[in-house]
Amino acid sequence: MPEMDGETARRWVELAEQSLRAHRDRIDALNVFPVPDGDTGTNMHLTLAEALDAVRQLPAGEPLGRVCDVLARAALLGARGNSGIITAQLLRGWADEVRDAQCADAGRLLAALSRADEGAWSAVEKPVEGTMLSVSRAACRAAARTAGAGGVDGLLRTACSAAREALVRTREQLPELTAAGVVDAGGAGVLLLLGALLTAVTGDPPPTLPDLGAAGDGVRVCPREVVDGGPGYEVMYVLEAPATAIPPLRGELAALGDSLVVVGTGDLWHVHVHVHDPGAAVEAGVRAGHPRNIRITHFADAVAGRRAVGASAATATDVPSEADRQGTAGQDGDAGHPARVGVVAWAAGSGLVRAFEQCGVVPVVVEHGRRASTGEVLDAVRRTGGQAVVVLPNDPDTLAVARTAARTARDEGIRVTVIPTRAQVQGLSAAAVHDPTVEFDQDVAAMSAAAGGTRHGAVTVAARDAITMAGPCKVGDVLGVVDGDFTVVGSDHAEVGVEVLRRLLSGGGEMVTLVTGQEVPEGLVDTLSREVRAAFPGVQVNVIAGGQPRYALLIGVE
Repeated sequence: MPEMDGETARRWVELAEQSLRAHRDRIDALNVFPVPDGDTGTNMHLTLAEALDAVRQLPAGEPLGRVCDVLARAALLGARGNSGIITAQLLRGWADEVRDAQCADAGRLLAALSRADEGAWSAVEKPVEGTMLSVSRAACRAAARTAGAGGVDGLLRTACSAAREALVRTREQLPELTAAGVVDAGGAGVLLLLGALLTAVTGDPPPTLPDLGAAGDGVRVCPREVVDGGPGYEVMYVLEAPATAIPPLRGELAALGDSLVVVGTGDLWHVHVHVHDPGAAVEAGVRAGHPRNIRITHFADAVAGRRAVGASAATATDVPSEADRQGTAGQDGDAGHPARVGVVAWAAGSGLVRAFEQCGVVPVVVEHGRRASTGEVLDAVRRTGGQAVVVLPNDPDTLAVARTAARTARDEGIRVTVIPTRAQVQGLSAAAVHDPTVEFDQDVAAMSAAAGGTRHGAVTVAARDAITMAGPCKVGDVLGVVDGDFTVVGSDHAEVGVEVLRRLLSGGGEMVTLVTGQEVPEGLVDTLSREVRAAFPGVQVNVIAGGQPRYALLIGVE
């Protein structure tokens, strides 16, 4: 009687990747829910390709639990889109169930199917019948009814048969699918995954795909109007955060948009959500932990880009290159001409103004002691001349102002994204990676990742008596700030600065940026630079004469 071992799991991933690669165009053409952006097949294939790459790095003879854990982690890190992230969670459920197993019999496989299905349903904030979740559940329940009769062969054959029937039913379960005359794209992908498992374990041929609908035989892109009524952006990022931070994060993101999926385990998660304000979604991740691999997609551009690619494919003999597709998807202006991207940032001092300008950023400059107004941010957005503009508020209080200005600019036809930078050094990090030659969403993702990966601190002097997180302070005390909180109280700038620096670098770092203010004490920068060289060898130090008031020193760690 066959069982599933580590080598079988390898074969499963190989077959699944091959099957999804062969059918991805057909599955892309089915994609009408939750957003008709035509990429479900591609996203599931790319997710499995990441898993396959990781599994191929393992030596031969690894046990089942080890192989499944590696493929699940790689899928989590490399998941693409809503369908890819749910696929990653299905694989994680498998891995968790067989974690310590050398191989799996029918009972263990049934438990793995059940755990994967439960994990996928719980990961989706508002699960809907008629999707890939329905196909997964139908397969799981049918397999459970066999109660192990027929062993592994019977269990997997039953699961695949039920999945195929459930996929056909999706056409009647979701109004969007009924209107389009198609089955669910993600559900088709799940059937291919189960079919690959059946072949890997038993040698049986996979089940044939049912009638997919008209879209399954050609390129179908739903009308753009379907996208316009809902959130305009898809935001995804990998998040390093404790499990306790995930429920509050879910609540924040659910209030911002829809199609929310959070998958993962321990302290590593992958977040997916559709929102109107991508900056707010990234900011929620920053509050929860440390987001990375941030990807922001503008649905209207994605649909328009795929429509253009489809049209060109219908009239040309050559398949468009990847460069052609990237160029088309990034257009926001006239056909054939990439949109001009502008960046706006609030600069707190004359030196910071120059630093931002050197990065091609339009600075918002106001008199000392005052933050930027909505009108000033909006004026800077207009002065960029960009059809798409990124705003870096660089201050918690300026964030709301920036969002108000962004809404007004959007009413004027300017596409605006606010990256929630909360400190000048975060804005500098974002501006440093700004690349006007790439598509807007790629530029936003790079700047968001740079800002989110920068811890920030400062050294200042108390202007009044107060109670801080470090205890009471009096007028004239030197205060140390770490990530926005007053955490050090002392009497010497150098001692406080060194303590702030050590706390910022406790989690690691490659570069320290020191931004000097109007009243920086002599020798402070030299003292901190020596501290970095002595205690953190290999970390670079970058010094900028910022000229900001109030804060003798701003510190950034990347």
